[in-house]
Amino acid sequence: MSSEVQSITAAEAGTVSLGDKVTVNRLGFGAMRITGPGIWGPPKDRDGAIRVLRRAVELGVNFIDTADSYGPAVSEELIAEALFPYPKGLVIATKGGWNRPGPNQWTHDSSPRHLREAIEGSLKRLRLDRIEVYQLHTPDPAIDFDASVETLAELQLQGKIHLIGLSNVTQEHIERARKIAPIVSVQNRYSVFDREWEHVVDYCEKNRMAFIPWFPLGSGGVGHDILSGIAQAHRAKPVQIAVAWLLQRSPIMLPIPGTSSVAHLEENIAARALRLSNQEIRDLDEVNGKTTAGRLRG
Repeated sequence: MSSEVQSITAAEAGTVSLGDKVTVNRLGFGAMRITGPGIWGPPKDRDGAIRVLRRAVELGVNFIDTADSYGPAVSEELIAEALFPYPKGLVIATKGGWNRPGPNQWTHDSSPRHLREAIEGSLKRLRLDRIEVYQLHTPDPAIDFDASVETLAELQLQGKIHLIGLSNVTQEHIERARKIAPIVSVQNRYSVFDREWEHVVDYCEKNRMAFIPWFPLGSGGVGHDILSGIAQAHRAKPVQIAVAWLLQRSPIMLPIPGTSSVAHLEENIAARALRLSNQEIRDLDEVNGKTTAGRLRG
């Protein structure tokens, strides 16, 4: 990497607000991939995972997204091992609502009892007295959604949660949750080639909530000819174009590309230096049958 690219930091992506009192740089880090295969157990290279986390902070990342189910527990433990005592301004967002019976296996549990136990476990592993942003990881079809959110609101009143976010939700879920407690962020699957939740992005922008796209590099889309051609024109990699597109999509977008490689981390942060033209955006929209070009900014 050139010295010019190495000098780019997450701070250059601008900032996004999480509620009224917390602001973070608009390029975060998703800490799911620092665990073992199947998001299960410790990583093959524990020292490497520690280096990635520390390098992320060096590059200006001050928003790290994790969950108790990543490992399970492993991701949170590694974050604390690598970064505690935490630098001022670092926001660690975690989530609860899944059980993990084995590698690549996930079962719902957003019951009030499970969420209370999950909070206590996350606080202990992260060595915190309060979770800055706690997200309901997913609605549980067997549990009343309002009861799950009400539990988080109670934990917020108890001082164990500062801010509440949602993940894997519909607009209806968001609207119901906002009647119970302020919601500062929504985390749904979203990328340049996966825009199922486009209307939720628009809803979040209208209501000044951060939108955190998971799987921000898409599912195989980074190999698309259009994306590859744009990357070649910018002397960049397709994954960098995917990140750059997200940053231009909306000022409330908070991408969290994750990796277990320092080199890939640096490439993701360097994507902030890229600026897509209106024609490139239209070309990507055409592939998706979308018309976002007039709304892209950031």
